Amino acid sequence: MKENTEMKEIYFAGGCFWGTEHFLKLIRGVEETQVGYANGNIANPTYKEVCYGDTGFAETVKVTYNPNAVSLELLIDLFLQTIDPTSLNKQGGDIGTQYRTGIYYVDEKDLPVIEKKIEDISKEYDKPIVVEVLPLKNFYDAELYHQDYLDKNRGGYCHIGKDLFDLAKKANQYKETPSYNPFQKLSDEVLKNKLSKIQYEVTQENATEPPYKNEYWDEDREGIYVDITTGEPLFSSKDKFDSDCGWPSFAKPIDYNKIEEEVDDSFGMIRTEVRSKNGNSHLGHLFNDGPKQLGGMRYCINSASLRFIPKESMEKEGYANYLYLLDK
Repeated sequence: MKENTEMKEIYFAGGCFWGTEHFLKLIRGVEETQVGYANGNIANPTYKEVCYGDTGFAETVKVTYNPNAVSLELLIDLFLQTIDPTSLNKQGGDIGTQYRTGIYYVDEKDLPVIEKKIEDISKEYDKPIVVEVLPLKNFYDAELYHQDYLDKNRGGYCHIGKDLFDLAKKANQYKETPSYNPFQKLSDEVLKNKLSKIQYEVTQENATEPPYKNEYWDEDREGIYVDITTGEPLFSSKDKFDSDCGWPSFAKPIDYNKIEEEVDDSFGMIRTEVRSKNGNSHLGHLFNDGPKQLGGMRYCINSASLRFIPKESMEKEGYANYLYLLDK
């Protein structure tokens, strides 16, 4: 899939950047994190200079995020839960000006959002809030061994508790409610930019991809298959079987209410077309030659209409609420 969304940047200083970086990267919609040194007074500082010199830098995490997937408001709300916003130059057991807290922006349009959040949190404390809110003056990447530190050093020092890491994972999950559906159909213009040629032809023009020459016909990992156009979960690996037809085959959808079946009389045949209800995308066809022990039906689906999300990635991508589908 082509991604045409313009990413945004925001910089958070929250004490030791090892924990802050690990926390922020767990939030769905955060595309990339980088630890480094921000708003100091020399060029290319080293960790030793930042810790023991008078460089003025703060340990900071650069966050690149998808504004269509996560809002700046939510990122700030979550970040503020990891710090004591009234503590000057100290977070956890770390003391020094490099451990001051701050939110540094590169887009002036972000300033009112940040200031509103700081104003809101100030009402929760008797002490003054000391979180810096400043434009980013400079930022230098920290040494390689600092990057993704807690991924490489499980059990390493961190001033942020595991409960907050769990919060970050779950804070921006996909969740459909009676009044909110996160899986909305996109405009044709957006789809043309978002989808590859074959994905667009299959989903929007009812094309069929070649058998055995598609992405998921022989995929056997655990996970879910979502609508390529909306991200809505449609099929589970638990219901996938090998039909030797050259396309992914499923005994049933995750939720029958999420698909539609229509009569297809093209090519001189009478078949049952399968479409996604919210995305109104062509998925494939339904046949009654599936395994009897699985109900006897075969949902023959084009790989190009789907995106596979392996089980180990579901939580990170916002589908933790669907992990129950893969329970044994």
